[in-house]
Amino acid sequence: MSEPASISYGIASRYASAVFEISKENGELTDLETSVNDLAAALEASEDLREVIASPLISRSEQGKAITAVAAKLGLTGALSSTLGLMAEKRRLFALPQLVTRLNELLADHKGEVTAEVTSATPLSAEQSEKLSAMLAETIGSTVKLNTAVDESLIGGLVVKVGSRMVDTSIRSKLNALQNVMKEVG
Repeated sequence: MSEPASISYGIASRYASAVFEISKENGELTDLETSVNDLAAALEASEDLREVIASPLISRSEQGKAITAVAAKLGLTGALSSTLGLMAEKRRLFALPQLVTRLNELLADHKGEVTAEVTSATPLSAEQSEKLSAMLAETIGSTVKLNTAVDESLIGGLVVKVGSRMVDTSIRSKLNALQNVMKEVG
């Protein structure tokens, strides 16, 4: 992790822990999850929102007004809305994407979920995703949520990453291994 990214993640982690604990005490974790998903979708969809949180040219008060309006429009939980206002006041909104990431991690941990990053050559069908998720859940011993991506350069097969473990069954990796063996022989 680069230094600025780790600094942002550290800042976001403290805010995320506070929001998570407050929401947990108030029995609002389900509402928090909905709010985090809505905020993540808004961040992904709105170039203007990303510019507002990242621009040093926008004043604290303007950032605060903007994020308060976004929170109200999305119907975010009180704890999350208050935290976003505080982050604007302290000039910390640049860490908002990391806040969303960290809150998702805390919510997944609380539910006993593990996220698997799955890259395939073609999009997985719903049935394939369910089978893969079930197989991984059986192997790992907890619920597995899949984050899927498509990379046509794999030619075929899958690359599955769960935590620090990775399984690469792609045709590309097998061809690369075969190429290396042929170089050693020749």
